Amino acid sequence: MPGVGTVRAERPPLRIIARMGETSDEALMLAYANGDATAFVTLYDRHERPVYRFLLRSAGSAELAADLLQETWLAVVRHAATYEVRARFSTWLYGIARSKLIDHWRARRPEVSLDEPAANDPDETRVEHLEADRAWQPDVRALSREQARAYLDAVEALPPAQREAFLLQAEGDLTLEEIGTLTGVGRETVKSRLRYAQARLREALKEWQRDLA
Repeated sequence: MPGVGTVRAERPPLRIIARMGETSDEALMLAYANGDATAFVTLYDRHERPVYRFLLRSAGSAELAADLLQETWLAVVRHAATYEVRARFSTWLYGIARSKLIDHWRARRPEVSLDEPAANDPDETRVEHLEADRAWQPDVRALSREQARAYLDAVEALPPAQREAFLLQAEGDLTLEEIGTLTGVGRETVKSRLRYAQARLREALKEWQRDLA
């Protein structure tokens, strides 16, 4: 499972906790691993909704997303005793969620893989020299009901690799490097996937506005 470390039986030195900050995700996870149940509640409250949205937009089913969300947090509980700070907690958490999603797909369709670009998607083979626009992540709550539906439909219609990269950034706030590490591709490939995802989402909202005109 992504990010699972070796056994760590005792609380890390206080200087490490102080450097991370007592309320950082990483410090909270270490506190939970050492018996502080309230730390887990805080982590869950912080990340439950974004992880659920990541799973929902990836899986396309509320029931499946809820099941995978439960499996993800159960895995966090199971692996608490072996947790080590090797990356941001959110990277570790979304790595687990992604693994649960892939395990589900592989159980139903063994040929499915998010680690390889879609062979029939020309966007994945073209090279553009543009920066990924991290700022273009519209807050769905600020959109009208019709706009929000068009936006979410467009997210779900993205090619899997592009959708995954977009959601990991939009919901998980992961960096290009973190997304690349989780998905097994280079930084430039992540940037390319984000560019094309954002372009398609812009076009989807443009089409919606055109339809209303």
